[in-house]
Amino acid sequence: MAGTRGKQSVRNMLQSLAVIGIAVAVIYMFVPHDGKKDPVKAVDYRVELLTVRRAAPYPVAAPVGLPDQDKWKATSVTYDGQADNAWHLGFLDPAKEYVAIEQSSAPDRDKFVRSVAKKAAKTDHTQQIAGATWRRWEGPKYDALVREDKGSTTVVTGTAGFAQLERMAGALELKKA
Repeated sequence: MAGTRGKQSVRNMLQSLAVIGIAVAVIYMFVPHDGKKDPVKAVDYRVELLTVRRAAPYPVAAPVGLPDQDKWKATSVTYDGQADNAWHLGFLDPAKEYVAIEQSSAPDRDKFVRSVAKKAAKTDHTQQIAGATWRRWEGPKYDALVREDKGSTTVVTGTAGFAQLERMAGALELKKA
């Protein structure tokens, strides 16, 4: 009698597991799975840009007429008036590489650049982009192009190569409200 009871318990347990397995499979089939959907959400930075252009003590940079602009996705935007008027606008370029525009009125310009360009180092290489002089900074994670103006520093930085950083720098419009 004890042997029959043990066999029934195992059989009941296997039947229960089968029912649970079928229920899980049905639920899995009805839960949407979009493997092609991009997990990074785009942000609309227009309102913040207008606000910052009124608040910042320097002309604020944002891209205008960027080549393939519809393929660049704005992913982050912040302004901190308490932290040396720090403006940040982050993008994913068409190849899904990160490119950010960073600006600040920080008095220690090199410290600001090292901070936003993830410890990149200043080089002797400068170049003209859209009529402005930009200095190259190179780093282990991010490279950067740096423009120093009266009262502010503008940095175009990220994981993208210098060609993409140059495209972004060339498309920047520095403007006050």
